[in-house]
Amino acid sequence: MPKIVNSWNDFDPLKHAIVGRADNSVIPPEEPATSEKVPIDSEMRGMWGPRPLETVEKANAQLDNYVKVLEEHGVKVDRPSPLQWNQAIGTPDFRNDSMMTCMPPRDILLTIGNEIIASANSFRCRYFEYLAYWPLMNEYLENDPEFKWTQAPRPRLTDKSYKHNYYDEKISLEDRLVRTANKDFVTTEIEPMWDAADVMRLGKDLFIQHGLTTNRKAMEWFKRYYPDFRVHAVNFPGDPYPIHIDATFVPLRPGLIINNPNRPLPQEQRKIFETNDWEIVDAAQPAHDTPPALCYSSVWLSMNCLVLDHKTVIVEASEVHQAEQMDKLGMNVIPVPFRDAYAFGGGLHCATADVYREGTCEDYFPNQIADPTLV
Repeated sequence: MPKIVNSWNDFDPLKHAIVGRADNSVIPPEEPATSEKVPIDSEMRGMWGPRPLETVEKANAQLDNYVKVLEEHGVKVDRPSPLQWNQAIGTPDFRNDSMMTCMPPRDILLTIGNEIIASANSFRCRYFEYLAYWPLMNEYLENDPEFKWTQAPRPRLTDKSYKHNYYDEKISLEDRLVRTANKDFVTTEIEPMWDAADVMRLGKDLFIQHGLTTNRKAMEWFKRYYPDFRVHAVNFPGDPYPIHIDATFVPLRPGLIINNPNRPLPQEQRKIFETNDWEIVDAAQPAHDTPPALCYSSVWLSMNCLVLDHKTVIVEASEVHQAEQMDKLGMNVIPVPFRDAYAFGGGLHCATADVYREGTCEDYFPNQIADPTLV
């Protein structure tokens, strides 16, 4: 039987991936975790309900085109099975009036070697999102004898999981940045909570962003679950809404990372990279001043690209500055239009999850030093 699942990083040759769908997507109602993600001046503040059908159709058209491009470049693509996301959900600990989407599988599924782990998300509206991927997981289980299908410990997401009134309407941007610098986030440490998109995989090292969606207890869980790996906690003080590492710190190939210049990795956290001859380059400026309508994310989805191999990268078609920089960095650029899909959960990297990349588990950081990021 063939090996189906294998991926240790974000840059070895991609051969098999999952691409999300926008069907039935919903803007979820406010809850303790989501309300802290939505900027106070956003049109989405207080808004919830099914997304307009016209926008869903446009997003799906771009997702379908993305699949076509990937298949043309030799990547096998699977798709999730959308649920009726407008259903109310409940557990013994909470009730929510809707779910959200299955457009960004990167948030839910983390592939490490021959294992795919479903995350322990802090958003109540995402509690059952993993179900959209369960038919695929079951298929891999039946056809790959080495595949490990794992569910991270499910958080209860009671009121104790959050700092209530963490942000009020009067808090300034400066105050938000102070809280980010102080690693003061909406989630408490009562239980492990994490989004898969907060984890950057580099062989034997996992770099995990501490922010609004992933807490320190999750990093401790990773450290115990993968005792042979090195787990690093990183944070980016320039980000007032720190959610997901892949629009801030993006590896392109061994030894090269682009970093959001508005959210630089602090100097003391760079030492492990510098000691091992990694170059951290400021990403190019976005081509747009504002995100699309009804979009949670910032304009820095410009750097949320998908690397197909050490010399090939997919960049959003209108992000001309990022594409130009990639070209100068020695990458062959494939432009793909994707802004109509942004509002449903992110960019080109967000909309995929790795199933199979060539390569093995490498040690990209053999020179170990006193490293303040180690958990």
